[in-house]
Amino acid sequence: MDLEELSLAVVDIAQAAGLAIMQIYESADFEVEHKEDHSPLTAADLASHHTIVEALQILTPQYPILSEESAALPFAERSQWQTYWLVDPLDGTREFIKRNGEFSVLIALIHNHEPVLGVVHAPVLHKTWYASLGNGAYLCSKQNEPEPLQVRERGEVVTVVGSRSHAGESLNEFLKQFEHYELISMGSILKACLVAEGKADFYPRLGATSEWDTAAAQIIVEEAGGRMEDLQGQALRYNSKESLLNPHFIVSGNNYCFERNY
Repeated sequence: MDLEELSLAVVDIAQAAGLAIMQIYESADFEVEHKEDHSPLTAADLASHHTIVEALQILTPQYPILSEESAALPFAERSQWQTYWLVDPLDGTREFIKRNGEFSVLIALIHNHEPVLGVVHAPVLHKTWYASLGNGAYLCSKQNEPEPLQVRERGEVVTVVGSRSHAGESLNEFLKQFEHYELISMGSILKACLVAEGKADFYPRLGATSEWDTAAAQIIVEEAGGRMEDLQGQALRYNSKESLLNPHFIVSGNNYCFERNY
């Protein structure tokens, strides 16, 4: 398959995972466990994980899969991978637990340390963002035809989207550089998708994230004309070191200038 054809197949997989999540989300109650890093884990995370992994193994058996809910893999093994799937079965578990709908399924294809295909599916919102290298970025809403995405040019009033569950003093410091701004709070990597849609100008993430949190949205933002870069102005790269933690980063629209000292 070429990347464009493959991306449509992955959209179907992400939406199937979303259905598995919604069966639990709409139930009367669900248990919440906690992993070793104290982050929450629900049956929905695992149901989505199994749905995605089984489908990707059928679709592309030649590519390994790294999921947030997979067993830990040593860098000595995964450093040999040229192409692999990077998955977050349920990004925004805290938002899932709060039942505010701001969570998503993330699936990305990584090639030579860069995302070349990405799908972000928000099951409660009935929205799926997707992109592949050289083929543009798109948003599919319910039964509507996919619409192409394009970041917007900066206006007089800057729109910044920040984390609903992880906001802190660093975000306040970032905002000080703007005379006029609007701040929108939202959960999950959906914040980056707002930039890709042209509904926001910046998403600063000045706290901890893992590689599976960002890869799918990165290619969507880039194909829409934006950037997801660390504080040195370099695009995020994947599977290039032992740790799977990202540096702090900022998602921005086209040709945006801003301070990077945070």
